[in-house]
Amino acid sequence: MGSALVGSLEAGVIFALMALGVYMTFRILDFPDLTVDGSFTTGGALAATMIAMGYQPLLATCAALVLGCIVGSVTGLLHTKGKINALLSGILSMIALYSINLRIMGRANVPLLSEDTLITQINTSLSSFLGNYSTLITMAVLTIVVKLLLDWFLFTEIGLAVRATGDNEKMIRSFGANTDNTKIVGLALSNGLVALSGALWAQYQGFADVNMGIGMIVIGLASVIIGEAIFGHSTIRRATLAVIGGSIVYRIIVALALRVGLDPSDMKLITALIVIVALISPKMIGNWKEKQRNRNLRNHRSTTSALTNQGMGGESRVDS
Repeated sequence: MGSALVGSLEAGVIFALMALGVYMTFRILDFPDLTVDGSFTTGGALAATMIAMGYQPLLATCAALVLGCIVGSVTGLLHTKGKINALLSGILSMIALYSINLRIMGRANVPLLSEDTLITQINTSLSSFLGNYSTLITMAVLTIVVKLLLDWFLFTEIGLAVRATGDNEKMIRSFGANTDNTKIVGLALSNGLVALSGALWAQYQGFADVNMGIGMIVIGLASVIIGEAIFGHSTIRRATLAVIGGSIVYRIIVALALRVGLDPSDMKLITALIVIVALISPKMIGNWKEKQRNRNLRNHRSTTSALTNQGMGGESRVDS
């Protein structure tokens, strides 16, 4: 159970980078970006291919991040300059990336089990004093650093413009801001984080597969919604931290579902159910609290009215 929990935590912090990218488009930019399913694979495909060709794993991971930014920029250009619907822009990018990813890898799967990856380098360098937690601690530190950089970016001038574009595009445009550029920047940053997560995940699991990104947008949304429901999202800093927590909670739920005997092929159904529960629960709890408040208010008014009537009755008897 202990090793399974550590594995879930490791997967959670790696996928948290992807969830932060989804949060960037879904919550900040209010953009339904389906590019994620393709850009996640693109990050893994490029990193795995470069490592297999003999490049340094760190260089391959950084290259995946840059390529993810380029992919996100293309989606942004399709939407802003090509005037293509936001949802359709993401779908077109996702479909195109399937063929591009096959071109990058040259086949459907690139194994890394015999290669020196970033994960093996971390384990070799840090396992002497961090033991079996070297990957978990290193990935957690990397995720926190990315979260802090994202927080910092969202409070810069361009970051505030990106946030304003998601809140009210017409208003920010009336102030002279170029919303096309802010959308492209937001999508580039989002898919860069998604590709970085894909590159790390390919090295963690020991291979890159052309289908490894299918369903990633749903997992990212699940992490965002679960995190917001459990940890709150009153501020940007709290929301990004909640996304990381949501990603970890999601992986633990999946591990528990597998442990009780559910088939791995049921995970898509489990993910959909988790998202549905996370979406419905806050509304149900809010309605229940509202009913409780109204009931308490009615009881308070009834008690006050009764006491007032009793007081008036006493005064009438005294007067008589």
